[in-house]
Amino acid sequence: MSTIRLFPRSNSFQENIPLPASKSESNRALIINALAGGELSAVSNLAEARDTQTMIRLLAENGSEANVLDAGTTMRFLTAYYAITGQQKLMNGTPRMCERPIGILVEALKELGAQIDYVNKEGYPPLQLKGFTYSGKNIIRIRGDVSSQFISAILMVAPLLPEGLTLQITGSLGSKPYIEMTLAQMNHFGISAETRWEKGEIYIPAQAYQATSFAVESDWSGASYWYSLVALSPDPSSSLELLGLKENSLQGDAAIKDIMLPLGVKSTFTGKGYLLTKVEPKNELAWDFTDCPDLAQTICVVAAIKKIPLTLTGLESLKVKETDRVLALQNELLKLNATLVEVEKNHKYQVNSTFEISQQTPVIDTYDDHRMAMAFAPVGVVQEIIINEPEVVNKSYPSFWKHIQLILKTE
Repeated sequence: MSTIRLFPRSNSFQENIPLPASKSESNRALIINALAGGELSAVSNLAEARDTQTMIRLLAENGSEANVLDAGTTMRFLTAYYAITGQQKLMNGTPRMCERPIGILVEALKELGAQIDYVNKEGYPPLQLKGFTYSGKNIIRIRGDVSSQFISAILMVAPLLPEGLTLQITGSLGSKPYIEMTLAQMNHFGISAETRWEKGEIYIPAQAYQATSFAVESDWSGASYWYSLVALSPDPSSSLELLGLKENSLQGDAAIKDIMLPLGVKSTFTGKGYLLTKVEPKNELAWDFTDCPDLAQTICVVAAIKKIPLTLTGLESLKVKETDRVLALQNELLKLNATLVEVEKNHKYQVNSTFEISQQTPVIDTYDDHRMAMAFAPVGVVQEIIINEPEVVNKSYPSFWKHIQLILKTE
């Protein structure tokens, strides 16, 4: 087992952090650009993340099998792309990828005319795509409370349908900002859409994408870990400037600016990005993570170390991510003398903590989950800590440990 050890720092730091590009924007831009018939070079500042590099590789290949490895977004977006464009593909991935449900998306695509078989277990990859014959349906319903990526996957291919599509979203809608990001990027490539949020509907007429250039913004999800470092730094003069972030972002995880303010970090736009400085934190925090579930791990760890009582809602989707992130957090927070307790079934959780700096070095397991590694790494600014399997960060932020070394000593 490989590990990385991080050593605490008591003095202040002031650094500029060259954030990676957004994986979410990159993956959407790649699919949309392919549907527009554009050249890969038209999309600039693509993410270095393994998920995005896997997407680039598979879009360039013409083989009979598409192995997405552990890339959930890539699996979902490419399934819709290959299906609607009539390609015959075996969609496969890692063992964990084949445990992540995809039935909601597959059944929606089959309604539209995609011919898809489950190779093993009903509702899960691997999938055999066998072509497309339009069914004549131009209205379909899809659940909104499982994964916004299912909805985004359908939206991106909807303009290719002969009569367009009205997508009716049933139940509560999670991660709405990611759907708005998808629609904004589609609009950039010439697609108009009509959103009827009060009715839970999105209408997209039949139309053609227009090839154009697109520049990907830096990643707000990746920014969250640097907010943690500032929040946890024991020196009040510590600050970081995060480069490449836009003032008006398409990314839902830009909510980190608002979430971190009561945890003691102020964000100031500089024109080049955001300057993070320390301010006095509040005594408690309650937040609904429905629209930004990828930030939950980061916030749980900061609240635990700062011993700020935290109430969280909107964690439903965390159980079907790279791992069961709720269970993983519960296990690893215990190593910091903190707990994540469910106080209302499938609805509300609380973090409580009696954390104190220990002579015994906590060893954090990462569960094949990049966000577990990066969420716990900032603990190293106050407490020596060991992270197991640190290479999991390659999924979204391969240069993370190199950047961490600008602040912390590691071995």
